[in-house]
Amino acid sequence: MTTRTAPFDELDRKIVAALVENARTSFTEIGAAIGLSATAVKRRVDRLREEGVITGFTTTVRPSALGWRTEAYVEVYCDSAAPPRRLAEVVRDYPEIMAAMTVTGGADALLHVRARDVEHFEEVLERIRTEPFIRKTISYMVLSHLLTTSPEAGAALAAPAGPAPAPGPAAALPGEPLPPPTGVFPDA
Repeated sequence: MTTRTAPFDELDRKIVAALVENARTSFTEIGAAIGLSATAVKRRVDRLREEGVITGFTTTVRPSALGWRTEAYVEVYCDSAAPPRRLAEVVRDYPEIMAAMTVTGGADALLHVRARDVEHFEEVLERIRTEPFIRKTISYMVLSHLLTTSPEAGAALAAPAGPAPAPGPAAALPGEPLPPPTGVFPDA
């Protein structure tokens, strides 16, 4: 017997959009907005989770509140013998690497790295470069986010209206000034 999945319809799209905007929205609130009962919304969310459409619910945190004040993208150039799975094994060992992907173009991979400061970033970069199959790296320091509501900027997909909240005490690193603005650095 084959299992048939339900089609992804307009109501499913509205439910997913509501959850992407705010994953804490109640089924009752979603149902009221789209004309379904809370129970019907829950059944659909459960089905979407079972089918792998919804893969999880996350919390978006301002990186500086966790002490991550420096951000960079690193192009990684590997020896021809390095398969993507080997690079994936390596990057899992770095809590500073937020995302890693293989890419087209000259580089083999692109890493999204966060660090406490430039010195910490340099330490991470040096550890990455000690991997025997990595030939060279090129780093791009992030100066500012042009799309401040993007997840990469540490914001929810739909930012609340009004001014951003002032950083709390956890966002400050006492005695540590912000690093000066920087740009592109060939690392090899």
